[in-house]
Amino acid sequence: MTYVHDLLGKEFFTRFQPYSVGFDDTLDTIRKVAEQSSKAIGYPPYNIKQVKDNKYVIEMAVAGFAKTDIEMTLDGNKLVIKGASKDDPETEYVYKGIANRNFERSFTLADKVEIKDAELVNGMLKVWLESIVKTQDAIKKIQIKQKD
Repeated sequence: MTYVHDLLGKEFFTRFQPYSVGFDDTLDTIRKVAEQSSKAIGYPPYNIKQVKDNKYVIEMAVAGFAKTDIEMTLDGNKLVIKGASKDDPETEYVYKGIANRNFERSFTLADKVEIKDAELVNGMLKVWLESIVKTQDAIKKIQIKQKD
């Protein structure tokens, strides 16, 4: 956490203020993501893959969870994936080595990223994302008005 604070502390962001306008929310989001990542747990494991220039997939290993055991929500730009384990209390294990516990993972998505699809295949939850690329218009000349 100290490294994250040193790297992305208040001092780091104040260096950009003289050169930018309206990026306060963006810089705050980056700071929150850095703090969140330092508190993250390692279960369940996941990958984030870029499959094309502007398309991504989050792959999360959720073996033992059915589609009905997983809830996915989008609150603003925060994607939250929760899994609720339904262990049968009557089951008697000789050995239990498969983690079957509740989890919650969250991902902060950029404003331009949309969730396109989600599927559960062979114990792997796949969330397909697309970054919507906005085309830049030609340089726009701003007319300056004279006030008397």
